[in-house]
Amino acid sequence: MSDMTVYEFQPLWLTLDQVGPFQSTPYEIDFTDEQDKPCNIFLLMSENGRGKTTVLECMALLMRQLGEEEPQRFGQEDLDHGRGRVQLDVLTRIFWQGRDHRIVLSLLAGAIGDKTFLKVWDDSNLRRYGAEEWHRTGFRQQARGRLVEIDRYNEFVQDLRHTLIDSSRMGPESFANSTLSLPTALLFPAYRDIPPVLDLGERPIIQPEHWAYRTAHEFASHGTHWTASLDNLLVWLMWLNNGSYESAVKTVNNTVFGKPSDKFLAAEIRRVPPEAVVHSGGQTHRLDRLSSGEKNLTQLFLRIGATSTRNTWVLVDELDVHLHVRWQHKVLNLMKIQVREQPGTTVIATTHSIEILEAFPIDICEEGLVKGGWIIEQDLR
Repeated sequence: MSDMTVYEFQPLWLTLDQVGPFQSTPYEIDFTDEQDKPCNIFLLMSENGRGKTTVLECMALLMRQLGEEEPQRFGQEDLDHGRGRVQLDVLTRIFWQGRDHRIVLSLLAGAIGDKTFLKVWDDSNLRRYGAEEWHRTGFRQQARGRLVEIDRYNEFVQDLRHTLIDSSRMGPESFANSTLSLPTALLFPAYRDIPPVLDLGERPIIQPEHWAYRTAHEFASHGTHWTASLDNLLVWLMWLNNGSYESAVKTVNNTVFGKPSDKFLAAEIRRVPPEAVVHSGGQTHRLDRLSSGEKNLTQLFLRIGATSTRNTWVLVDELDVHLHVRWQHKVLNLMKIQVREQPGTTVIATTHSIEILEAFPIDICEEGLVKGGWIIEQDLR
């Protein structure tokens, strides 16, 4: 395996066929702006039931299988049991075998032919995005229950996949300070709750479920068990004793509560039972006693800080859910700050909020941002 460094990893196009609501004809989504630059902050809009969530889930599953050695299933009904197929085209710049390679890498899944693809990249298309080569990777359904790897003899693809698979044993060095260049996707569901932790008597200091590197982290709506909880994550960060807990506290207090404020995440963990403590107006309470909007932002920014690499896709379903209009503007601005401060970050979020759309004029330039958006308008069934 060669040494490999990933400098850029940005979505270009997603094509879906016979998946979820996208049943009639192959449907393409363009993640670039009018100058063909990959967007680093992108809003996806539609009425309910038109496929916004399907788009994010397919992007996450394609990234997940990129880091799996021998997946047994795709984890999506139309891909596993139907004729569904998806292709995600990524613009990436990678240092490999002694030089930089700027390529389009197509991630594929489903009923894909051996040499048949949903989108074919010829030389003119590659030049349009400044790429030199086209590579493919993924798995196709050869028979029910049997997945076959695409281009499994491609040296570049195999070096990349094995680099990602081998790195899955690694954890980040500290909170919000990752030096790892490998790509990852973070999928957040529409409901980002912080429920009470059920394991009152069994709370050992143990590595959280989402601490090691993965090509995709898919966060559940509810994490009631200790290893999946934010309390476990914060206790773990405190135990590391390398400044990670202090960095996490600063992140929550700056993003969720703002400063100055009489409400803040405490600088110390409660020891019995081990859990995070919020101070509010002279009282203290657990994370699960926060408001729904505060839970939403706490989940987002603690998980982003704990799992991001230098090339991270933040995929957020219903960015505005449970948020007052003022907080909808706040979360959009916080995502803009995230992209500016972490230049390898790409945020792709779905929304119904007119307020967010009005605060996101695509035609007005903002420093450090490449903005884009897409509306799924027609009935695709």
